[in-house]
Amino acid sequence: MNYLRSLLFLFIIALLARCKEPHTVKPAPPSPDFEKAMSLLKTNKDSAFYYFNKVATSPGESQQIARAYTRMAILQSDAADPFGSQETLLQALKFLDEKKDSDRYTLASVYNELAVTNIALRNYQAALDYCNQGLKFTKERFRIITILNNRALACQKLNQYDQALSIYRSILDESKNNPAEYARVLTNMANTKQLRDVTYDAAPELLAALQIRENQKDNWGLSSSYAHLSDYYARSHPDSALHYANKMYRMAQQLGSPRDELLALPKLIQFSPPELVKKYFTRYRHLNDSVQTARNNAKNQFALIRYEAEKNKANNLVLQKANAEKKVQIIWQRIILFGVLLFASLGFWWYRKQRQRTLREYQLKTSKKVHDVVANGLYRVMSKIEHGQTGGKEQLLDEMGFLYEQSRNISYEQPEKEEQEFQASIANLLKSFSSAATSISIVGNSEKFWNRMPLNAKTELKHVLQELMVNMQKHSAAENVMIRFRLLKDKAEIIYTDDGKGLPSDFHFGNGLKNTENRISGMGGHLIFGKATTNGLKIELYIPIT
Repeated sequence: MNYLRSLLFLFIIALLARCKEPHTVKPAPPSPDFEKAMSLLKTNKDSAFYYFNKVATSPGESQQIARAYTRMAILQSDAADPFGSQETLLQALKFLDEKKDSDRYTLASVYNELAVTNIALRNYQAALDYCNQGLKFTKERFRIITILNNRALACQKLNQYDQALSIYRSILDESKNNPAEYARVLTNMANTKQLRDVTYDAAPELLAALQIRENQKDNWGLSSSYAHLSDYYARSHPDSALHYANKMYRMAQQLGSPRDELLALPKLIQFSPPELVKKYFTRYRHLNDSVQTARNNAKNQFALIRYEAEKNKANNLVLQKANAEKKVQIIWQRIILFGVLLFASLGFWWYRKQRQRTLREYQLKTSKKVHDVVANGLYRVMSKIEHGQTGGKEQLLDEMGFLYEQSRNISYEQPEKEEQEFQASIANLLKSFSSAATSISIVGNSEKFWNRMPLNAKTELKHVLQELMVNMQKHSAAENVMIRFRLLKDKAEIIYTDDGKGLPSDFHFGNGLKNTENRISGMGGHLIFGKATTNGLKIELYIPIT
């Protein structure tokens, strides 16, 4: 009996001990799209981003969606888009629950990446806060060491050198099992000591880290060591600083890393003999322009992938809605077959509604003409008078007479006539809104552009441009306005930009802008309003052409 009691006691003790063991629940197995994205990370980042975005925007397991957002954020960070990366990481947090053990693994990753992103944005205090958050959600030592390394770096950037060194010392011995991590911590610690005390001899630690990386053949780590050694010897031994700068430059070329090459070139420019400085400077300028272009292209490509995904998703919803409406229509057709009397009643009711609708459409059409011809026309004349651009009494009377004739004929359906020198008419229209306070710039307004347009499209676009300019003069207080015309493969592009007040956060379309949107839609085109901001406005018009 005593033997059984002893066994039961030992079992309970073991069970309680097991319950206290720290553990992290691993994420669920990835979906096929997630696995596809992971396989493309090193070979095709655009495609990887596409598949991660597909996972993130499709119905699925919330933790996997958060992991997809995290991977997208890392790609954005690598493309030098820290703002976009931070936005994506905050989106990932919406799919995670701090109370669920299964989400702790991903929460730690998201907070660590937020710390890295905020260090890049120089928001060091925020980076510290995110490190502290990340440490709350992991018990795995290798992840803790990674987060603490970032925490120490944020302290270093805040000139909190003692705190940074305390962190580095706490993880240095534990990092010895991982030579690459040990070399990184040793390098960071030596660099921090030198920042705290410029007389500190950091060379032994930096060279020790260099030796570890040479033994491990860690080329990326070697590039970092060369950079730190070059900086260390910059004051005392320029020849040594040049030696390590050359090593870093050659390693950057070997790795195919433009970023590291850009970091090495200023050091070479500083320490090289005069006959080599021009060569390095020319290389730096060319490479810097190329890197900036590549980064911008990457950021734009990621944004385009997201835009196209959202567009396809919206199109699918429209298609689903159309299919549902079609099924409803079939049901109604069957009902009508068995309800002749009801059909007759509905037909009479529909006939009355149709007449009312026709009348409303006629009234709206007339109202639209009054707005386009009379209201906007009068506004142009008033604007010219206000800014002293009437061209004299005779020209003013001619314009008033033309406006009078248009208003008299407003209720008649007059056939449209081809306007001669249409591009000149557009130029005159746009320039008429310029004033001492507002400069109007026009790019690409050519015969070639307008010759691709049918007559009705020209007329509609003229009204659209007039409406945009009236709104600009009424509301924007812009000093500079640019209208750019460009022919693309199968469509025409008109882009309006100004540096005025922009759209308020509570902006709503008025009748004029609603008419503008309806005109563009009626031509099979679409328009895009820039994001509401206080720093100007951008409107993009796209019209299909033959």
